[in-house]
Amino acid sequence: MKPYITMEEVIQTQGADSRTHRFLTEKNGCTNGCASGTTIYASTQFSDRPGVHEDQEGFYVLEGEGYAKLDDLVFPIKKGDSFVALAGVAHTIRTKEGCEPVKVFWFHSAK
Repeated sequence: MKPYITMEEVIQTQGADSRTHRFLTEKNGCTNGCASGTTIYASTQFSDRPGVHEDQEGFYVLEGEGYAKLDDLVFPIKKGDSFVALAGVAHTIRTKEGCEPVKVFWFHSAK
């Protein structure tokens, strides 16, 4: 097990309107669901398939401007903002029309 990762080793997944890079995971020694990565949200619409997890997920906005949705709560987000989706809370992000896509750093804390 290697407790670090290089950008060349990062696993990238492409969604319909988002691109995710998974950084530290169980492969690097993270335990009990701990994980981190970045996601870029290009869509100006909220996804009809929000994330819902058994653990909490924290977010830090790296770039862009848009909106976050936690269950029925919608609020504006921009570079430098942070928020948390508690366990069981449906969450999704969208970019504000006319703005650069929202890029977030996200992390799942250990259960």
